[in-house]
Amino acid sequence: MQTRAKRALGAFLGLVLSAASAQAAEGVKIPAQDWSFDGPFGLFDRAQLQRGLQVYREVCAGCHSLKYVAFRNLADLGYTEDQIKAFAAEATIVDGPDDQGEMFEREGQPSDYFPSPFPNARAAAAANNGAVPPDLSLMAKARFGGPDYIFALLTGYEEPPADFAVMEGLNYNAYFPGHQIAMAQPLDDGAVEYADGTEASLDQEARDAAAFLMWTAEPKLETRKTAGIWVLMFFLFVTGVTYATKRRIWADLHDGEGEGH
Repeated sequence: MQTRAKRALGAFLGLVLSAASAQAAEGVKIPAQDWSFDGPFGLFDRAQLQRGLQVYREVCAGCHSLKYVAFRNLADLGYTEDQIKAFAAEATIVDGPDDQGEMFEREGQPSDYFPSPFPNARAAAAANNGAVPPDLSLMAKARFGGPDYIFALLTGYEEPPADFAVMEGLNYNAYFPGHQIAMAQPLDDGAVEYADGTEASLDQEARDAAAFLMWTAEPKLETRKTAGIWVLMFFLFVTGVTYATKRRIWADLHDGEGEGH
């Protein structure tokens, strides 16, 4: 019976996590935040992304994978080749098969992707009361509200209303669909000690983590914006040339009509 209950809980959470955007919001207004990457000219804050990576590695990586991000991609965050090699070397990668047909473990390399903390989904569910922690690579694009939602979720843990019954093993969160989430509050003041000396408040950690996950979900955001600006400038130039040409042609036609009279 206990196994069935865990499976039922896992299925329930799976349905909640895969809900459509409109359902995910459930009428709860996600507070809008100011991000450096907002707007057509917005750019990522590299220092913030590095802090967000630190939050992920020290807090989130124990449960959540980042399977679409390779260590070499961290060059976009401003890390040097040696720093990236050091990050990768801390990871244990399952590789193979070898000449004997056996899988083996090796030290990570820059070309490797961030490894999952669990060997498979069943192991992940067994370690998390039947709920499989979702991969975070595309989370900022997959959830209604994007980084605003992630920030709200990470800072939304609070005591439930008096008339709200929280299921056993779940936690109340003001912004999670249904307000009940399997993940315990992951962040708190001082959860990490930032390498750059920034004060690690809950708000700061959540903000940095949300910005970092926006980058993992859309690492080419800045390139896309730059391309869009150049395309817009090109169309403005073509429009200007076309308009000037039209005026010149019509002016010549009018001059010709005047001479005919």
